[in-house]
Amino acid sequence: MDDLISSLKISAAGMKVQGTRLRVISENLANADSLPTGPGKSPYRRKNIQFQNVLDRELGLNLVKVKKIGADKSEFNRRFEPAHPAADEKGYVQTPNVKTLIEVMDMREAQRSYDANLTAIRTARSMMRRTIDLLRR
Repeated sequence: MDDLISSLKISAAGMKVQGTRLRVISENLANADSLPTGPGKSPYRRKNIQFQNVLDRELGLNLVKVKKIGADKSEFNRRFEPAHPAADEKGYVQTPNVKTLIEVMDMREAQRSYDANLTAIRTARSMMRRTIDLLRR
């Protein structure tokens, strides 16, 4: 029974970090087309998330946690738009360093990981119910 409870805790930790990952990806996608508001201002900078394994001493388990949410330091893109208030002297505006295709692929991967953890939780709960039913007989 302890192994089933441990698997529930591990899967719940996995769901939590994948949920956070989905929120970060959603923010990136929501700001993918935003532009700076004025000259010398920077556009939205893509965020990324890092995970780490952390030992939960009480449970004696390694659980995944969010290590940090940071800024992607890659270069901004540029678009020729001379009429925009944030355009430089050559008429280019910096645009966010968000690549929509990559974000969508990351979102699908995060969703699949979330679903896999949810399936593991459902399976463990079902096994616990069956075990309890057997013990009652």
